[in-house]
Amino acid sequence: MNEHAVLTVLGSCSGTEPMPGRHHTSIAMEYCGRTYWFDAGENCAHAGYTGGVDLFGTEAIFISHAHMDHVGGLPHLLWTFQKIARATEEGKRRLTGRNIEIFLPEMRPWKGLMTFIADDAGEYRGPFTLMPHLFDDGVIFDRDGVRVTALHNDHLGAVEPHASFSFRVDVGPKAFVFSGDVKHVSELAPLLDGIELLLMETGHHAPEEICAWVKESGKQIGKLVFVHHGRRILYNYAGELEKAQRILGDRVQIANDRTRLEL
Repeated sequence: MNEHAVLTVLGSCSGTEPMPGRHHTSIAMEYCGRTYWFDAGENCAHAGYTGGVDLFGTEAIFISHAHMDHVGGLPHLLWTFQKIARATEEGKRRLTGRNIEIFLPEMRPWKGLMTFIADDAGEYRGPFTLMPHLFDDGVIFDRDGVRVTALHNDHLGAVEPHASFSFRVDVGPKAFVFSGDVKHVSELAPLLDGIELLLMETGHHAPEEICAWVKESGKQIGKLVFVHHGRRILYNYAGELEKAQRILGDRVQIANDRTRLEL
């Protein structure tokens, strides 16, 4: 069993028109035989299952906010758990009796997705239990060596006052931050000290401006990896990477679908 956390980028695109080879934002973390999901954009279930992510070990799903490019794949992901629990021997063995926790900043998506995956009686029937949780700022999960801390941000378009969040994930002695969507990278400052990895969205920002802030901030950040790409990267990948590496060198990377990162 790998005691290092392994992150797989299942979707690297922001909410643009469909892009070849890229799907909406979702990242799966595997650690000590358990799997944790950060956002659930389109295709995350298919990409994870066919790409070797251990869906059978799913412990929790964390949703940063309820925009379609971050939550559109959640119904299919939950439906897939049900299918593999019934159709595979490993699924029957490992998913039976499991509690899968879903952390949501608002309950609208939960109410909506249940209309898709529930039966005629309004129930989701499987050999495991789905446990939705509404969360706000602070530690929202702390178990089995994984601690997730949420911090609200000012992403435009959020419906509730605290309906959009970023996450710091402490995994054993190491940590990373998943930005979600933010108005400015400085909103992440309270989460950043001593992290090995910053997964930062570029759907709303110029990558070189993010790099400049990271360099000048004095925060202890090991590596900056861009995810949730906007058109700057989607249309000019090589040019944006070159500009970013002029500032941070090899400390900066642009993720693609199926990129794997190890803490």
